[in-house]
Amino acid sequence: MTKNYQIGLGATIRREFKRLYSRPLYLFCMIIAPLFCTFFFTTLMADGLPSKLPIGAVDLDHSSTSRNLLRNLDAFQQVDIIQQFNSVQEAKNAMQRNEIYGFFYIPEDFASNAQSQRQPTLSFYTNDAFLIAGSLLFKNMKTMGEMASGSATLSVLLAKGLTKEQVQAVIMPISIDSRPLNNPWLNYSVYLSNTILPGILSLMVLMITVFSIGSELKENSSRQWLRTGNKSIFTALLGKLIPQTVIWLLVGGFILVYMYGYLSYPCNSGILPMFLAMTCLILASQGLAIFIYGVAPILRLALSAVSLWGVLSFSISGFSFPIMAMDPTLQVATDLFPLRHYFLIYVNSALNGYSIGYAWTNYAALLIFMLLPLLVLRRLKKVLIYFKHID
Repeated sequence: MTKNYQIGLGATIRREFKRLYSRPLYLFCMIIAPLFCTFFFTTLMADGLPSKLPIGAVDLDHSSTSRNLLRNLDAFQQVDIIQQFNSVQEAKNAMQRNEIYGFFYIPEDFASNAQSQRQPTLSFYTNDAFLIAGSLLFKNMKTMGEMASGSATLSVLLAKGLTKEQVQAVIMPISIDSRPLNNPWLNYSVYLSNTILPGILSLMVLMITVFSIGSELKENSSRQWLRTGNKSIFTALLGKLIPQTVIWLLVGGFILVYMYGYLSYPCNSGILPMFLAMTCLILASQGLAIFIYGVAPILRLALSAVSLWGVLSFSISGFSFPIMAMDPTLQVATDLFPLRHYFLIYVNSALNGYSIGYAWTNYAALLIFMLLPLLVLRRLKKVLIYFKHID
C-alpha cells in the first residue's frame, strides 16, 4: 500500500519534476525553443526596418537632373541602387531572377520635358511578392517621384519671378505633421516580437500540456499518476501543472525582461502589468489545453487540435490583419483565442500606458479559459482510469 508521504500534492509535484528531467523533449520545448525564437526574431529584426534593399535604375535621359534624382533616391536608408540597366526589359528580367526588388524608370527627355511643363512620366516597379520589401520600396520611390515633381515646379515658378515663400504655398499648401504613436521609429521588431514571442510560448504551453497528460495514457501510468494524487483528479492535475507553470513563468519573465529591459521596447505601464498578462496567458493556455484533451482524449488528435489553435492565433489575434476588416463570423471567433486577449492587454498597457482596469474584459476572458478544465474534470478522471491509448 502506498505510504502517506508518497501521495498528495507534494508527491505529485516531485513526480512531475522527475518526468520533466527524464525527457529531453521537455527541455527543448519548454526552454530551448522559446529562447531560441526570442533571440532569432529579435536579432533578425535588430535594425527595426530592412535597409539597403537592392533595386535597379533605367535612366534613358542621362541628364544631370536624372543623375541627381537617382543619387537622392540611393540616399534613402532602405534603398540601394546596385545596377543601372539599358532597358525596361533588362530590369524586368533581373526582377524575375530575384536579383532586385524593383527598379526606377526615367524616360528620355525627362529633364527638358519637365522644364517645358510637358508633364513627363516617372515610373517605378516593385515586386510585391516580397511584402515588406515591396511596400518599403514603393513608399520611397513614390516619395522621390513627388519630390522630383515638386523640384520641377519649383524651378518653373522661380523662373517666372515668384518668391520662395509663394512657391512653397503653391507646392505644399498644407503642411503635414506626422507623429506615429507608440512606435514612432516604425520598428518592425517592436511591432511583431511583442506578439509573436508570447504566441510561440502559448503554442508550446498548449502542446506540452496535452502531451504531458496524453503520455500518461500512452505509457500506461495514468492510474499510478492518479493514485499519487490521492485519487483526486484536481490534485493530480495541479501537481502536474505546477512544475510546468514555474518553468513557463521563468521563461516568459525572461522574454519580458529581455524585450522591455535589455532591448528597451516601449512599455509605458511598467513590466509588472505585462508579467501579470503573461501569467494569465500561460494559465489560460494550460486551461484550454486540458479542456481540448478532455473533449478529445486521443493524444494524436488533441495535439493536432491545439497545434492548429495555436497557429491560427497568430493570424486571428489582430496584430497582423485588422479584426474590423475580417468577416463578421471571424470577428466573433477571435475571442476564442487567448493570444487575442493578451495582444489587447499589451496594446492597452505597454503601448498606451492605461491601467489594468481598462482591460478588465480581456483579463476576465483569460480567467474563463483558466476555468475551462472544470467542465471536463469528471470525464478526464474516467479517461485516466478506463481508457487505453490509441496509436
